[in-house]
Amino acid sequence: MNETPRKVEAEGYVLQIRKIGNSTGIILPKDLLARLNLKEGDKLHVIEQTENAVKLSTYDPTFAKAMNVARKGMKTYRNALAELAK
Repeated sequence: MNETPRKVEAEGYVLQIRKIGNSTGIILPKDLLARLNLKEGDKLHVIEQTENAVKLSTYDPTFAKAMNVARKGMKTYRNALAELAK
């Protein structure tokens, strides 16, 4: 139960689901956090995949879609935005 995460291959870890206070969670090893440039408070998005797999990502597809819409609007109204910026 109190085992530390074991490295199983160059890019993978075995993580155990644990009780943390009144919640349940996983603890990510320090070296993994450092490699991924993550720190406490950062958000990870869970993407469900086939065959009971999940992908954790810092990429937020909703934010990316909103930014694409914003870029399109800024390109369309470039002149009006330049005038408003004066």
